[in-house]
Amino acid sequence: MKEHCGHSADCLKMIQLILDGEATEQQLAKVKANLESCKPCIEMYHLEKEVKELLTKRIEKRCCPEQLVATIKSRILSFS
Repeated sequence: MKEHCGHSADCLKMIQLILDGEATEQQLAKVKANLESCKPCIEMYHLEKEVKELLTKRIEKRCCPEQLVATIKSRILSFS
């Protein structure tokens, strides 16, 4: 088990993609293989997962006013 990670910034990005459900199968396989041998990445994964879970529980979800949604959509479409 590695005690130091030489590419922790890249690992953090990949972990965040996984926790957000946006990672590709290739990225998942790469991180999974890394987590089996890198202690700092395992710890970082658990910390990021816990932070995400806490934030999800604490954030109050509110609906946006329909007019705001329509305005944002029209501005996005105007860039296309």
